[in-house]
Amino acid sequence: MRLVIHDLESDYFEQRFSGQLSNWHVISPTTPIHHCLGCFGCWVKTPGACVIQDQYANLGELLALCQEVLIISRYCYGGFSPFVKNVLDRSIPYIHPFFVNKHGEMHHRRRYSNRSRLKVWFYGETTEHEKITALGLVQANAVNFWWEAAGVEFYGNPAEMEGRMP
Repeated sequence: MRLVIHDLESDYFEQRFSGQLSNWHVISPTTPIHHCLGCFGCWVKTPGACVIQDQYANLGELLALCQEVLIISRYCYGGFSPFVKNVLDRSIPYIHPFFVNKHGEMHHRRRYSNRSRLKVWFYGETTEHEKITALGLVQANAVNFWWEAAGVEFYGNPAEMEGRMP
């Protein structure tokens, strides 16, 4: 499965990308998301599933089915937009609470055996220094989720992304 997580306005996204997404599962801000409580219930009470019962409770399972994840996000305060950050926060059931040593660093152990490719498209004004920060963030997220960082692209505005859907 291929997954796109985006923060674009629904009408805009549908007009620009819907014809290119026949094999994609889409997560968009049209479905309300509750903020992660940091309760670790997804690790202790209901392993692999969030204890918050909304449309995002099974993000861990959904990510386990993915071969490719595309994030489209406004560049915001050094990283992802609030909606995209919230989706990633709610995705921690995808990994175990236990730690392993990975390339000399401590990381959470994998819960699932899949290996996704992560692509990120940021839009909005960014300086060269901010681009370096964003690249580091995406690389760190890929390592934490046991994914391959397959590319980061920067666009001045969402219109520049048209026709770029992989």
